Amino acid sequence: MNTLKARLRESNWDEQAAFDQAKDKTQFRQYEEACERVRNFYYEQHQKQTMDFNIHIRANFRKTVRARMGVWEAMEKLDTLVDNSDPDTEVSQIEHLLQTAEAIRRDGKPEWMQVAGLVHDLGKLLYIFGSEGQWDVVGDTFVVGCQFSDKIIYPGSFDTNPDAADPVYSSEYGVYKPHCGLENVMLSWGHDEYLYHVFKEQSYLPQEALWMIRYHSFYPWHREGAYTHLTNKEDDKALAAVRAFNPYDLYSKSDEPVNPQELKPYYQALIEMYFPPVIQW
Repeated sequence: MNTLKARLRESNWDEQAAFDQAKDKTQFRQYEEACERVRNFYYEQHQKQTMDFNIHIRANFRKTVRARMGVWEAMEKLDTLVDNSDPDTEVSQIEHLLQTAEAIRRDGKPEWMQVAGLVHDLGKLLYIFGSEGQWDVVGDTFVVGCQFSDKIIYPGSFDTNPDAADPVYSSEYGVYKPHCGLENVMLSWGHDEYLYHVFKEQSYLPQEALWMIRYHSFYPWHREGAYTHLTNKEDDKALAAVRAFNPYDLYSKSDEPVNPQELKPYYQALIEMYFPPVIQW
């Protein structure tokens, strides 16, 4: 791991993305023009992602091993899911993962970052394993336990969330202390948070990759600048990592289709470097 840390310091992982320079970025994340499927998803998510739900799900998710399989097998299993929260693409999940990883690879980023791109959405397996719906698996994430930020998409949709009327949960700091750090707040439960905890215990990924996984859907923070009253200096490092990763996740969705079987040998070799053969999901 010391060798990995040395390579991390010397790599160009945090340099500005180059692959997306010619892309029209105004065409992405157009939620006001999104189809009814996307809008309905977020209204349901914002109603049901309560503090009580998030406490309950965290208390129970570790009690069950949902499956035992390797990373590539997990990617293939995920291939049946279409993300109802995404206004930018309807390609299969394995295609999106490979498009992300390939964009990172073309820009000459290090192997560990390519792997982060390859696996970042594998937490969506929760939907296949038996979640309550897509609302507790996909979509932008946000902090629960304090006032809902107006930087979250469709902010008016929180009116039906009972936490919005709770005197503590609706206050600026809620249950948290000023600048307590994101490690000490509760983000809305979903594929990011789930996968972060799985790979924190069952991978050899560097901390920067784990930050990319955990916060890549936390758009109110890394894109809109919300929640700075809760963050600390360690989160500044996480923010740099997520901002370096985000263009590859977002803007690769308009790239040419990929062939999973052609790319499998290359990425299978990387998977063997960073993960055990079988992961407990």
